[in-house]
This record gives sequence, C-alpha cells and structure tokens, in this order.
Amino acid sequence: MNGQILHSGFDGLRFTIQTEITVKLRNKLDEAKIHAEQSGSDCDLYFGNRVLSVTKKGGRNYNCHTGQHGAVWIFQDPENRIPNNPGVTVDFRALGLATGGLDHAELHFRDMMVAFEIPYTENQLRVSRVDFAVDILAPSFELDRRALITPPGTQITEYAGIVTEATNGRATGLRAGAINSRQIAIYDKRGEIMQKAKLGWLEIWHAERKKCGQPLLDLNNRLESQIWRFELRLGQKQLRGKFAMHTWLDLRDTIGDACNDALGRMRYCVVGNDSNRARWPVHELWQQFVDTIGSDLSAHCCGVQPDQVIHANRSAKMRELDRQLLGLFVSRAAISDVPVDEFYAFMERHVDALQHYSEEHPKALNERLQKASGRYQLT
Repeated sequence: MNGQILHSGFDGLRFTIQTEITVKLRNKLDEAKIHAEQSGSDCDLYFGNRVLSVTKKGGRNYNCHTGQHGAVWIFQDPENRIPNNPGVTVDFRALGLATGGLDHAELHFRDMMVAFEIPYTENQLRVSRVDFAVDILAPSFELDRRALITPPGTQITEYAGIVTEATNGRATGLRAGAINSRQIAIYDKRGEIMQKAKLGWLEIWHAERKKCGQPLLDLNNRLESQIWRFELRLGQKQLRGKFAMHTWLDLRDTIGDACNDALGRMRYCVVGNDSNRARWPVHELWQQFVDTIGSDLSAHCCGVQPDQVIHANRSAKMRELDRQLLGLFVSRAAISDVPVDEFYAFMERHVDALQHYSEEHPKALNERLQKASGRYQLT
C-alpha cells in the first residue's frame, strides 16, 4: 500500500535564548499588554514595517506573535522574572516552516531580534523542540495500535477524536514516546483541518496535486481524500542531551542524524501471525515516511552518533574540571609560599592530605560519587 506524499517538511521548531529584553522593549510590551487586556484584542507594535502582536495572556511573561507565517514570541519580564526560565522563547509557526523551511525561520528570527534590539550571542541559543512531518494520501489505511513497535516502557496513546458518522469511532491517531525526548505521532490530518478550519494545508496539498496533473481533493469524500500525517517530534533530551544541538549551525549540521537515530528505535509494521513482533514487516507507509526524512534531511547530516557526542561532552567536562583542580592547587601553593621549583612535588605530597580529608568526611565515598555521577549525567 503506497500512498502519495503531498507534503514533507519541518512542522515545529522552538529556540530559547538566555538573554534579557531591553528596558525600552519591556516598557512597550507592558503598555501593549495593558491595552490588550482592556480592549480584549491583540495590540500591534510596529518596528519599521514589522508587526508584533501582543496578547493579553502570559502572566509574568509577554506573549506575542508575528503572524501565521512567523512565530510565537514569549518574553520574560526582566522586572518580574520566573527563576530559571529563558529570557526569550521563539516557537515558529507550522505554515511558515511548511512554506519557507529553516531558511525562512532563521531569517525571520535574526531580522526580528535586530528589530527588537535584543542583545544575544550564538552561545546563548538553545534548540528545545523540532518536529518533522510527512502528509500521505492513503484512503485505505487504518491505524492499528499493535503495529507500532517501540522500545520497552514507551507510553503509547490511541485516540479517536470526535466520533461522527464518518469516523464511526475508528482510531484517528496514535502517539508514542515523550515530548521532551522523542515522540512519534500518526494521525488523521484531513479530519484535523476540517474540524479546526486549517485550510492553508489544503492549499499546500493542492499545489502538489496540480504539479502532478491530478484533480484537487474533495475533503467531503473521505474515501478519496484521507490524508495521514506521520510526524517525528524531538525534544531537548535528544537535541541537546544526545546531539549537543544549540545554535542554528548545530541544527543544520546534525538534525538529520538525530532524526535517523530516533527512527531507528521505533517503527510501524504490518500486523502478522508471528508471535515475535520483531519479524513483522515494516509497513509501506512507514517506509515512505523514513525514506522521505532520509532524503529531505540528507544535507543536514554529518554522520555523528550519540555515543560520539557523549564521549566529547564527557572529555570536555573532564578537561574543565582538571583546569579547575590546577587552579586550586596553584592558589593553595601560593598561600603556602611554595616556590615554583617545588610546585609539582607539593601537588604529589598533598594527595595524602586529600585522602585524609576524604576519610574524615561525614558521608561515605560511594554516596558522594553516586551523587556527583548524577550531577554530571552527560548522556
């Protein structure tokens, strides 16, 4: 059962920036938010020919957006900060990603950050969410929870959405995994856009049909227009924890590797009679999904593997701690008036003193090592 791919591309992208907005911008946002609360509608701020719509929502944040092809912008109030939260969060809209991809998103980000006059450097960026979706026209496909094979312990959710005469209570979606790590979602995209009037997607699908010389879709006829979305979602544990992705350059270099790694850990199969599900054949639509991601993101691969990233992170942390130890020894030697030519002998002699302090410590060494191991979890 091969389906027709009507669209593939990034569907979600979120960056956080460890920075603060300026006092000037904060005052503008505060005035606009008050106006939005009083009027009950968004208040527009203009930065040249760019428009930022400020909503009444947000509590201690300022929740704003730059339109359907832009992004949702969340700014921390520097005078009333939420501890440990990033100063700026940018959540790019799906339609902008679908029509312009990463190039459009990065250009929009950099353009708006300049317009807002928000100071930042590349090392303050953090990638916290990436979604990649493939929309497949497959009227005869029906979801089966048994067919989704995942690592042990993975939570799988099946949902039916709104039950109507057309759906007849059938499963309209499957979701497996955790959003802060990796998650697979397969769901009825046709039903979603009809219920939520997201008709921009219909134009995207029609463009592909026109390009192939095919008639336009009639969404009222499910048997001819049933579209299923296969979507891979990666959270910060995968992006930053496993693949050390932070900047736009990191994203472009390794997002393909991260997606390939995640897809290698779960699959959707054809349900068979074999008691060993590992031998069930991969479903044709899943294979199309995997092949499409592999093709679309081939330019965003550098061949990096998670264990290589883990090793690099661990090595970097060890070098950092070694430099700190050396600095402490230099300070300790200086306080003790140790001559330069006796410094290395002083380091060797001081090991006995450190061992003595460790033995006198109120907590057992294994307990302290275990706690430190958890604090420096680099996987």
